[in-house]
Amino acid sequence: MMKRILDVCCGSKMFYFNKNNPLVHFNDLRKLEEPLCDGRMLKIHPDTQWDFRHLPVPDNTYDMVVFDPPHLVKVGDNSWLAKKYGKLPPEWKPYLKQVFDECMRVLKPYGTLVFKWNETDIKQKELFEVLDTIPIFGDKGRGNKTYWFVFMKESEEK
Repeated sequence: MMKRILDVCCGSKMFYFNKNNPLVHFNDLRKLEEPLCDGRMLKIHPDTQWDFRHLPVPDNTYDMVVFDPPHLVKVGDNSWLAKKYGKLPPEWKPYLKQVFDECMRVLKPYGTLVFKWNETDIKQKELFEVLDTIPIFGDKGRGNKTYWFVFMKESEEK
């Protein structure tokens, strides 16, 4: 069966009801199994470990891309938060823009990009300025720090 959805940085697949859904290609830079401070085991077992800034897939491949990138900047490299959620590099602006553009490149025309973001360190307004676009719809901020946004690739252009 062809995988129709790409999760570019799946982490431990926390929000999936089926962590082995056959429609989803799970990717992450990391692969690890490590205990967290509360004793639970953090398991990151992606299908591939591609650099999501340079995905080795043709243009217009997936119907949907899920993008739940690291969102923390002000966190220790070896903290449990960094292990669980990842950490953005100091030069996070071009990094996130490059990944976003790559996600759009591999989407089929009129495909959907589902973007999850937590604004603990970076507010969504600043994120949208970096991406140079706004979503079609999503959470606009109602006191929560975690948001879901939906974008659509509007044409065959990258």
